[in-house]
Amino acid sequence: MVDTALPETPLRAHAYSSFTKRLLAREIVPGQIISQRELVDVTGMPLGAIREMIPRLEADGLIRTVPKRGLQVVTIDLDLIRDAFQLRRLVETEAFARYAETASEAEIDRHEAAHRAIHDAAHAGVTPELLDRAQVLDWAFHDHVVDALGNRILSDIHRVNAIKIRLIRNADTRMLPDLVTSVIDEHLAVIRALRTRDPGVAAGAIGGHIESARRRALGV
Repeated sequence: MVDTALPETPLRAHAYSSFTKRLLAREIVPGQIISQRELVDVTGMPLGAIREMIPRLEADGLIRTVPKRGLQVVTIDLDLIRDAFQLRRLVETEAFARYAETASEAEIDRHEAAHRAIHDAAHAGVTPELLDRAQVLDWAFHDHVVDALGNRILSDIHRVNAIKIRLIRNADTRMLPDLVTSVIDEHLAVIRALRTRDPGVAAGAIGGHIESARRRALGV
């Protein structure tokens, strides 16, 4: 969970952002034991900001304190995969069900147009630039629908869980070339479900997409 007990400060927020960026960039790796001083070197943040950041990282489950050893970065294991995907399903099925009722036709049209542009371009060849565009679109689509709930608590939980999901995916935070078309196809199916304006249909479609992502993460 996101730590709401401690007030956010600019340094704390900056340090947290720096840590998560480097975690997703694999400059900090899952399971790694790291000291506060090493975090200063890796993140480029002062020690005071690192000390402020640690309680939030612990609350979010991204690190844990190991007595006499230091700080251990979240470890990717079957328990994490189970928990992260279960949480994702709970949050996103609610979000997409609601979105089917509240999204404007113009919003849905924009989602579809953006996805079709990536889909069409992929048939001409998946370039590094297209991979980046597809990855940004993938994350942004899910974030947008969750944020549309207007529930800050759920949005914060979703973003922390999304970091774990990205770490889980075969320890790779990027969309792979051979997945671009299949992932975009799954998103287009979800968008078609949104057009029905039926919350149950939308929830079923996003549930199927999440299950596919879980199976890809497990390599099955």
